[in-house]
Amino acid sequence: MKYSKPTPPDLPVEVRLSAFERENAGEYHLIMEGNDMLLCAEAQYANIEKALKHLTENILPADAVPVLKRWLVSDAVNHETLLKRVNGAAATSVVQQPPLSGAKVALWAWFVQGAQLSRTGENSVAMRRSACRHLFDMQMHSHGRDEFAQTEEIFENYTGRLRAEGCTLADNALRTWIFVQGVDTHYADMVKARKLHFYGQGLTEHTHYIASTGIEGKYIHPETTVLMDAYAVDGLVEGQVAYLKGAGHLNPTHEYGVTFERATAVDYGDRRHIFVSGTASIDNRGNILHPLDIRGQTERTLENVGVLLAEGGARTDDIAQMIVYLRDTADYRTVAALLGARCPDIPKVIVWAPVCRPGWLVEIECIAVCAAENRQYAPF
Repeated sequence: MKYSKPTPPDLPVEVRLSAFERENAGEYHLIMEGNDMLLCAEAQYANIEKALKHLTENILPADAVPVLKRWLVSDAVNHETLLKRVNGAAATSVVQQPPLSGAKVALWAWFVQGAQLSRTGENSVAMRRSACRHLFDMQMHSHGRDEFAQTEEIFENYTGRLRAEGCTLADNALRTWIFVQGVDTHYADMVKARKLHFYGQGLTEHTHYIASTGIEGKYIHPETTVLMDAYAVDGLVEGQVAYLKGAGHLNPTHEYGVTFERATAVDYGDRRHIFVSGTASIDNRGNILHPLDIRGQTERTLENVGVLLAEGGARTDDIAQMIVYLRDTADYRTVAALLGARCPDIPKVIVWAPVCRPGWLVEIECIAVCAAENRQYAPF
């Protein structure tokens, strides 16, 4: 992975970019964050728009297309009007998870060379690449009476959307992000509803689950308790997907009642994608390690992430992007300094978002891309 900081001149925006480049198609992940905290929200959004325009016109290949954008914002309700002008054709997600740098907005964007995008629904986009279609379904939510009903409806609707595309939850869904407003109170019933739906779709501890992050997050509509983004791939063949366990360091998730994979690896003819779920300071018996010690928990979390990557044949320097979630805003400086020393170049953002178990002070998710030759599969 190549890393750079192509920050445009005279703009108060920090840009971190990763590039995985192959003859078939390059992939680029960027994270942008304003660094003038005195500017109003409108000015901070405008600066990110200008920085993104500079990047696409001067840094990235001309045929690099943004396929996914996630806006991590400090005030989703009041920023809604600002967000409407910056989305474009990409699959777009908006989550209130305030960047702890003090910025009002941060952006994660995923670019792919030669991508052909088509809109398949109001918040759904399909990307055509080689033999596969990549399906992004974003901002799925419900008006159900509580978090159980909302989760139930979200998954029923998503499974139906996949079915309409000739796909299934079990065979094609690779990654979900589930944002729960009031995670300390509402997470448990979300988990129950997801587990029941998974069981009906043949997803059990004896088959497999889906890589996922379940974390605090708020939507532009305050009444929404559960919000979900999802990524699936149509055209996968047998053996193309592997589920990574990190068994020496982490326990199976079903042992403490939740239903997600620690990480998922997807092979293509010319590369491997690894989606690492939200990962915390945990051992192989499900115990929280280093209680109340943010430094110790961050170190163990990075160790667990490294174990999962290694199981998938990747290293830390294959990470394309990283999102770090903190429960306590007072821990920001400690974690930022530690990550700055351990992985200074990786595009990353640190946000306020409590994890599903109060004892976990930090959680990290990431995407890695590494070179691989798998002649039995089509290239990405």
